[in-house]
Amino acid sequence: MTILQLISSEGFYGAESMLVTLSRELEQLGDELIVGVFEDQRNPHTEVAEEAKRRGLIVELLTCQGRLDWSAVRKLRSLLEIHAVDILHTHGYKADIYGYFASRSREIALVSTCHNWPNPAATMQFYAVANRLVLRRFQQVTTPSAKVMQILTQSGISSSNVALIANGVDISRFEDATPTLQKDFNPDSKQIVGIIGRLVNEKGGTVLLEAAKKVLNEFSDVLFMFIGEGEARQDWQAFSQHLGIAASVVFTGSRDDIPGVLASCNIIAMPSFNEAMPMTLLEAMAATKSVIATSVGAIPELIQHNKTGYLVPPRNVEALAEGLLALLRDPTMAQQLGKNGNIRVTEHFSANVMARQYSNVYGKARIGFKEVVRGQKAENN
Repeated sequence: MTILQLISSEGFYGAESMLVTLSRELEQLGDELIVGVFEDQRNPHTEVAEEAKRRGLIVELLTCQGRLDWSAVRKLRSLLEIHAVDILHTHGYKADIYGYFASRSREIALVSTCHNWPNPAATMQFYAVANRLVLRRFQQVTTPSAKVMQILTQSGISSSNVALIANGVDISRFEDATPTLQKDFNPDSKQIVGIIGRLVNEKGGTVLLEAAKKVLNEFSDVLFMFIGEGEARQDWQAFSQHLGIAASVVFTGSRDDIPGVLASCNIIAMPSFNEAMPMTLLEAMAATKSVIATSVGAIPELIQHNKTGYLVPPRNVEALAEGLLALLRDPTMAQQLGKNGNIRVTEHFSANVMARQYSNVYGKARIGFKEVVRGQKAENN
């Protein structure tokens, strides 16, 4: 079976990491995989394409301009024909919309993974409405989030066409990884609290910085590292200066060496205001790191408080600071949480388990597509 995985170049780290991990695992199961990435000329981030190439996958770039670029639709349609694609698996609203138009009149089953849902900002309403409409024409829609699953069914998508599939991680990538941050950012080998992902307000960066100020009063030899890029970076840098802790806060920019990044960190923090099932957290647990995160989305399914990690309420500076201090004060306890987290991810959130679940979804999608075709032929006759 030939599968084209399609994602926008403005994709977010969790979706990108999941897509590449899933694609590699599906190849191991015998499928043929192509990764399609939209290269937006206004914002040409192609990190996912570069990572897919590094992992040995076939990659196709689709140049795209504007809200709906019909030349990109035609290019995608051509790729579907050239590669004789059986399943088009889209990730994100832009891929959903372009994928739907490009696949019309083609014998291709459509599957979408909604990693999250477009935020309620006015600028996103066009995409949210369009996404709801096209997803009703998809044979299968998946999500790692029970909350998003509820939104999908309330949006008019048949519950029989919606599947809840947890993200999975390739554990082997994080075993015995070599630390890569020390040389450039931590020559004094200080302890590192890392936050990895898009630097946007919903990730709770200001909350972490306020908590950092409290932590640094007791542990002055801790570095708080923000690993990634995003629109909130300048504001967070300015806020760290306002708090007087800029010397202990490092912004590394985007990194393509996540196993090495995780190996460099002592604690991974995720103070997000909302999440589905974050790949960053799964990868941190796979790397046997102690993690502290907010109790939002599917995170409580991953972290059992004080057993596989540390949970705190969202937007709560005091709770986050106390959690970080608890981990720093008791390294033995922190290490045990990391070990327990590794066991939980290995047993329940492996890439192989995820890939086999998606293989079942693809089978259902192909059956659903054939039923649609038969129904259309019957109507025409």
